[in-house]
This record gives sequence, C-alpha cells and structure tokens, in this order.
Amino acid sequence: MDANTREHFTRLHGTDAESRGASFKHLLELTQQPVDWAYEVWDELLTLLREGDNHQRAIGAQLLSSLAKSDSQQRMLKDLDQLMTVTKDERFVTARHSLQSLWRVGTANPALQKEVVDRLSQRFRDCTTEKNGTLIRYDILEVFRKIYDGVRDEQLKQHALALLETEEDPKYRKKYSGLWKDLVARKRGAKA
Repeated sequence: MDANTREHFTRLHGTDAESRGASFKHLLELTQQPVDWAYEVWDELLTLLREGDNHQRAIGAQLLSSLAKSDSQQRMLKDLDQLMTVTKDERFVTARHSLQSLWRVGTANPALQKEVVDRLSQRFRDCTTEKNGTLIRYDILEVFRKIYDGVRDEQLKQHALALLETEEDPKYRKKYSGLWKDLVARKRGAKA
C-alpha cells in the first residue's frame, strides 16, 4: 500500500468529519476494483466495526464490503457475522448504510452470494416488528436487485419476487415491486 492510501486510512480514525469523509470517498473509489492491499487494512476495518463511533462503523462496513472483491483468501466468509452485526446498529443510519453496502459482498463470489441472500432473507422475514421494518425490507430487496444486476442469477430474482409477495400491505408491496418492475414488465411483455 502506498503512503497516500495509508494516510487516507489513518484519517478514518480522526474526529474531523470533513477529512474523514473525503478519505472515505477516496478509498471507496479505489476499492471499486480489486486491490492488492486488502489484508493490510482488513483487521483495522473489523476493529472499526466494533470500536468506532457510528460514522466509523458505517465507513468500516462499507469499505469492508467493497473489499470483498479483493478477498482471495475468502476471509469474508468467516467475518460476515461481524459485518452483519452492524446492519442492526443502534444508530439506524449506520445500520442502513451497512445493509445497503452488502450487495458488494453478494457479488464477490457464489458462496458469499448465498450467505448474504440467506441471511438477508431471514432478516426480511423477521424485521416486520422493527421500528423501521419497511425501510429495512426495501433495502434488502434493493440489495438483492443490485446483486442480480451484477450476476444475473434467475433464482435470485425469483426468490426476491417471492419475498416481495409476502408483504401484506399493498402500498408497500407496490413500493418494493418498483425495484423489479422493469424485469417483471419485460417478462410479461415476452409472454404476450
């Protein structure tokens, strides 16, 4: 890892929100492609998930998710529990940002896709009594859509649509289905 990148990681631990935010954006951009320094910061990011403030926990989760594509040792399979914990963070914005980043993990490889889909499917079923359950359900279906867009897994699409149909409130079912509308319309159009 070059000194400039290391400096950006160091700034993630700081209290200056502007500097931390700029470094986060820079690192997120770098990790859009596989990097060879993922394991130099992996444990540091896991520590942020546990010990950082709410902003640092969200940053740690998002960067770790983005590094999943660089995880040749498949460490994410054993560390996914720590990442999933942040999706239930006491600060809802932190939890939501963490949850929304999981599509990156789900597109990294088939084993991670299965783990993310299984865990989020259970969360979809269980979150109905949570304070922001409808937003969580929307985010989960959006994660599934982004994974689908990345890997084009028809079974995932059918699974997401089946979960969507379990929503009893027509207003929310319609909102959730908007995420998949183009694919459902295309499928209907192809049958006509």
